Amino acid sequence: MANTLSPPLTPKHSFRRVAILFSGGPAPAANAVISTAAAAFAKAKIETVGIMNGYKNLVDYSSDKPLVEGEQWIRLDSKMLSRTRNSQGIMIGTARANPGKMISSPADLEDPTKTILMHNTYNALIDLGVDGLISIGGDDTLKTANKFKLFQEKLPAGSKQIPVVHLPKTIDNDYFGIDFTFGFFTAVEFLSTEIRNLLYDAQANHAYFIAETMGRSAGWLAYGAAIAGEASLVISVEDIVGDYRKEEDVVNAQTGAITKRPVMDLDRVVGRIVKTMLAREAEGKYFGVVVLAEGLAEFLPASKLDGVPRDDHGHIAISEIQLGRFFAKLVGEAYKKTTGTAKKINSVPLGYEARCSQPLAFDVMLGSQLGVGSYRAMVEEGLNGVMVSVSGQLDLHYEPFEKLVDPETLVTVVRFIKTGSDFHRLARFLETNVND
Repeated sequence: MANTLSPPLTPKHSFRRVAILFSGGPAPAANAVISTAAAAFAKAKIETVGIMNGYKNLVDYSSDKPLVEGEQWIRLDSKMLSRTRNSQGIMIGTARANPGKMISSPADLEDPTKTILMHNTYNALIDLGVDGLISIGGDDTLKTANKFKLFQEKLPAGSKQIPVVHLPKTIDNDYFGIDFTFGFFTAVEFLSTEIRNLLYDAQANHAYFIAETMGRSAGWLAYGAAIAGEASLVISVEDIVGDYRKEEDVVNAQTGAITKRPVMDLDRVVGRIVKTMLAREAEGKYFGVVVLAEGLAEFLPASKLDGVPRDDHGHIAISEIQLGRFFAKLVGEAYKKTTGTAKKINSVPLGYEARCSQPLAFDVMLGSQLGVGSYRAMVEEGLNGVMVSVSGQLDLHYEPFEKLVDPETLVTVVRFIKTGSDFHRLARFLETNVND
């Protein structure tokens, strides 16, 4: 009978040094992922280095200016990793620098001007003696990991290939290929606590709060926080359908061509919120919290988005729009027009506070398994160009980039909440009933 306590045999491999980088917004349990990945490689006598601040230092690399240890990269040794699995923050920092920002199609991989940042990244890792890259980040970072793999396939014959394994990260939980991402449940717990606190404040003042939560592309975080926080109503991008959705013309400034862009029907969305308020008043409740996902900003009319900057990944700077304040004003006006009386409507943005909060045990376990999975994928399985995933009892499996990224556009597909799914129906069941 096999001794189940015996450590697994260390497979033969040629890895000497592996780099780990974290890109995009923070998430609780980030350090569980990083430290457990590094520990897993260390058990196989493979050195791990942490690339500081995502791709920022890599894209700026030049041969006459080598990366400096302690500033742009660090050794993830046992002393550095001691008792870090439950720690807050990101021990190697993060940034949103994007070496693939000029690459939008496979053809761009043949263009040396569009791949210059990829060349810098590759050369920096070669200079560090890296034999493998562990990428931790959201869907934009997954796109970058895939482009880095494809870029290397175009290098001259005999060039060193650096395999890349990606670990999915986002508190938004909008990833295909995995059921739940690390940090999601911690963020939901934090935000739902905030919402419950707002409910007591609203009740004391007979007021309403419009709580804007993170969730750029999908409503998982908004829905989870609303369900656990007992909000009166939650609205996300998945809800801008049917009567709540319309289209507006978009004119191309260069060609004059006209295309259609989906936008929300502001009157109907605001009207739905007011109906919720009136239904609660009929129950003797003159207060409440309405949760809005920040991604709704993308469905605002173009006139509301004029002048709003975008980042390297093409995302609008949502914080500059102040979605909650915008809706609070509209709801206040609509309520007064409907009832003839004024109602105090406050707006509160929620989200940044949750991104580095103390991780829950589940997220630490999930993040730790993903970290170990990066070693198993790269070394034990010899894989390249895969995302580590878990299902069931944290069982590991590996999703090829080809399944997660559109081969023509090189863009990842967002996992929305399915309208009419049991999770979607749960939120609708728990909120204030409106005959709409």
